[in-house]
Amino acid sequence: MINTPLVPSIHRIAEADDAEWCARLMAQSEPWVTLGRSFEQSLALMKDPTREAYVVSVDGERAGLAVLWMAGPFSGYLQSLCMAPAWRGRGVGAGVLQLLEEHIFSRSPNVFLCVSSFNPDARRMYERAGYQVIGELTEFMVAGHSEFLLRKTRGPIGGFVPVSSQIEAVQG
Repeated sequence: MINTPLVPSIHRIAEADDAEWCARLMAQSEPWVTLGRSFEQSLALMKDPTREAYVVSVDGERAGLAVLWMAGPFSGYLQSLCMAPAWRGRGVGAGVLQLLEEHIFSRSPNVFLCVSSFNPDARRMYERAGYQVIGELTEFMVAGHSEFLLRKTRGPIGGFVPVSSQIEAVQG
């Protein structure tokens, strides 16, 4: 029997049902449980017009969520990436990360993200994907824990020229 790789897809959250599903997943998952993120706060994030919120699917089944922030001092910030429990450890998160990187790198030479000190599995996944720790924010979100700022880069901002994104072409 040959194992075929699971191929995730992502699309912008447009339906209330998808936003609520993603918010529920986030509010019931680490690191957001430890960070104290409620369902209401998670839902507000899914609906925030300054963010790009995506639902992740595999073979038509919802598998996770991703939230990007493409403005501000760290343009290209992957704010949240979460897989539903049934999809964890199966390579889906790494596949989604590649899709998101392609999208971000079409608009920015850098991808930034934070990972909590109490989330070593996520940190290992990001480091395997080529991210480097560039800073530590001690007790930034909750007492007794740090957030590590990670970056993956294709070069400096100076001279970078954006190109169209595959995701935008599909969504357009």
